[in-house]
Amino acid sequence: MSTSPETLRVALVQMRSGRGVAANIDSAAALIREAAQAGARYVQTPETTNIMELDRAVLFETLREEGEDTALAAFRDLARAHKIHLHLGSLALKVSEARAVNRGFLIAPDGEIAARYDKIHMFDVDLGNGESYRESTAYKPGDRAVMANVDGIPVGLSICYDLRFPALYRALAEGGAGVLTVPSAFTRPTGEAHWHVLTRARAIENGAYVLAAAQGGKHENGRETYGHSLVVDPWGRVIAEGGAEPGVILAELDMKEVAAARQRIPSLRHGRRFEVSENGHGGHLHLVEAPN
Repeated sequence: MSTSPETLRVALVQMRSGRGVAANIDSAAALIREAAQAGARYVQTPETTNIMELDRAVLFETLREEGEDTALAAFRDLARAHKIHLHLGSLALKVSEARAVNRGFLIAPDGEIAARYDKIHMFDVDLGNGESYRESTAYKPGDRAVMANVDGIPVGLSICYDLRFPALYRALAEGGAGVLTVPSAFTRPTGEAHWHVLTRARAIENGAYVLAAAQGGKHENGRETYGHSLVVDPWGRVIAEGGAEPGVILAELDMKEVAAARQRIPSLRHGRRFEVSENGHGGHLHLVEAPN
């Protein structure tokens, strides 16, 4: 049985994806090469690396199925060439004429696909400032949590809006993940309000590193994303952060910090399972421990 290394050099690629797939591939590839040349063994790109398109008709004219997707093929070659673990935060891919998936990929240093993760929670919101999103009209949600291996380190996969659902990260941490990933495209209003708080909370709750590559700035389709790609340590400290512009954010993970945080606050061992039931007095609810 292999043991986990003590340290891992990681890089987050912050992007401003547009409506053209080829241009997005070129932009991401240049930053991925920069990260690899800086010594990163693991490189993460943001959500929807390959395209940011709000027009449904144009989106489905552009999207391809996984086996025909030029972005995935190009990035597999890039991972192989640089011998890195390349985590594509997500690609928009067609699964039928009317449905797509928002799918993340972890590509191994040999270019093979080590893991796939389909975003579980769909971003269907009205932000109250004229911004409205209905991700579920185009995308099919995933239904499983996914954990992968990077140089012996268990890594939990998620995407953007998943960040607001802590049970997913607790399940990944209980499954052994010491690193949680949240490639994202947070809107500017929600990012300003919640991005740092939520990423730090997921790190603190689970005694895990959180790696969150982000889209940032005013996009070609008119959408504005928050940026501020983050690396948060298991004690909840931000140890690396991007701004609003595309670029590469580097950090060194010390996996001893995961064990240390979990020893100081052993909440993963103290967690209990509950079910909610009525107590029969005015419909108030109380928690009853569920059977194992």
